Amino acid sequence: MRSKTRKRVKIMLMLSMVCIIFTSCNPFYKKSGQLDSNSVSKNNQEGWKLDTSPITFDWYINYSWFGTKWGNNPVSKYVTQKTGVNLNFITPSGDETEKLNTMITTGKLPDIITLGYYEDGYTKVIKNKLVLPLDKLAEKYDTYFMKVADKQKLEWYRQSDGYVYGYPNFSMPLKDINNFREEKPSNQTFLVRKDIYEAIGSPDMRTPEGFLSALEKAKKLFPIVNGQALIPLGLHEFNNSGNLSLDSLLPNFLAVPWEKEGKIYDRITDSEYLKWLKTLRKANELGLLSKEVFVDRRSQMEEKIAEGRYFAMLYQRTDMATQQLKLYEDDKNKIYIPIEGPSNSNLDPPTLSGDSVSGWTVTLISKNCKDPMRAIRFLSYLISEEGNKDLYLGIRDLSFEEVNGKEQFKPEVVDLLNKDIIAFENKYGAANTYWMLLDSNLIEKWMPPEPEPLKLLEDWPRGKTYNFSVYDNLNNFGDSEESIAYSKISSQWQNILKSLLISKSNKEFDVLLNGFLTYREKEGYEKLVTYRQQKYEENKKKLNMNK
Repeated sequence: MRSKTRKRVKIMLMLSMVCIIFTSCNPFYKKSGQLDSNSVSKNNQEGWKLDTSPITFDWYINYSWFGTKWGNNPVSKYVTQKTGVNLNFITPSGDETEKLNTMITTGKLPDIITLGYYEDGYTKVIKNKLVLPLDKLAEKYDTYFMKVADKQKLEWYRQSDGYVYGYPNFSMPLKDINNFREEKPSNQTFLVRKDIYEAIGSPDMRTPEGFLSALEKAKKLFPIVNGQALIPLGLHEFNNSGNLSLDSLLPNFLAVPWEKEGKIYDRITDSEYLKWLKTLRKANELGLLSKEVFVDRRSQMEEKIAEGRYFAMLYQRTDMATQQLKLYEDDKNKIYIPIEGPSNSNLDPPTLSGDSVSGWTVTLISKNCKDPMRAIRFLSYLISEEGNKDLYLGIRDLSFEEVNGKEQFKPEVVDLLNKDIIAFENKYGAANTYWMLLDSNLIEKWMPPEPEPLKLLEDWPRGKTYNFSVYDNLNNFGDSEESIAYSKISSQWQNILKSLLISKSNKEFDVLLNGFLTYREKEGYEKLVTYRQQKYEENKKKLNMNK
């Protein structure tokens, strides 16, 4: 009996040793018994589930206005509890370009970075090898990324070295390459204050004459609103490269083409465009352009929109949605309504820009990232339908419920979203609170119907919206000679644009414009033309366009 017992003990000891060796050497097991996070997620399984231990990433958002924190609301707490990932958001306190350039110069970037795809910084961090290729990280650590990432988006952002470094938010792939028309309505609108517009007879403002006449009447009949001077026309803020209202919205309202006979067109020298810049010059001469238009930043404009101080605005509708809702609550007749705005001589319908494959911002993983494996897996989760749902809808029974098989926000949640966005973000943290990797197509099925004052703005651009993806990224020059030339020319245009509007006569306008055209030629404009045409041809290939 004693010998049999010894044999059993020996066998048990041997099995124990095998078990110890297996669990300590096998790369798929941790000491805790959890699957080892160093193993590659195979067969498209969600890599983020392999390790949900606590980790904090520093995430830089290149927008000084973004002040949202992580961990202060249910959605962010839920995502951290689910994935183990906590986030420390970092934003610039002042000038975004200066902050980003400082980080690039020192080579010290936070773990994750989000910035506009159109910014020079995006090109610089790639060229200076400060960020890691997402597709390479995915191959090494998380094949699930390639399953959930959109193929057209990846190809669009693939660099000359063959790698993809950034992934976009609110990107709209071009489904029909032979039809640029987009179902989703553009953000670009021409708005007027309803009560004032109707009081002056609801005039046609499509022509320069009708436009100026309407501004004059509005100022004459309503010189004071809410105890302060009426501002006849509002535009987006002037910045280091120009003005969004004048550089993008205005030529689109005038249906100025992007190309002619296969060649990229110089839109700012278009005769229709210049005619309307001269119309604005005339408006200034008549005292219809407030000095505030040239100096106000977005926050100041939002205050004035909420007070209804503008009569007309060439503006992006979503940028004033919160103020529109406040106006509607105070007085339904004092909201802003969209109308046919500045038009070309033929009164052609506008060709407004919709979402493109470029999206709005791109998110990248820094080479300094403390844990690239966890970072790429977290990004995979965020861009997936599951991640988008968690961020947008939030938590079941708290912020959303299922009604007739459809998952949707609860009524009281929608009500707060429409009435007080700050309170909504603090209480729930859902919807667009964490917008950095939201996908327009994924979240569309969960989006609540727009309330009446916003639906009014949303419906107007339908049928006038186009996907102009092929014309994106024409000015991303990096640190090349073209980049230096473009920087100088853009800076000069920003200064000249203001000067054109405040010039004392059309003759002075022409002198200033010709001076700018001479300046840009001297600074290498022809090189920019060649580069932009080359990028345009590359874009067509990326989108498989044959025209």
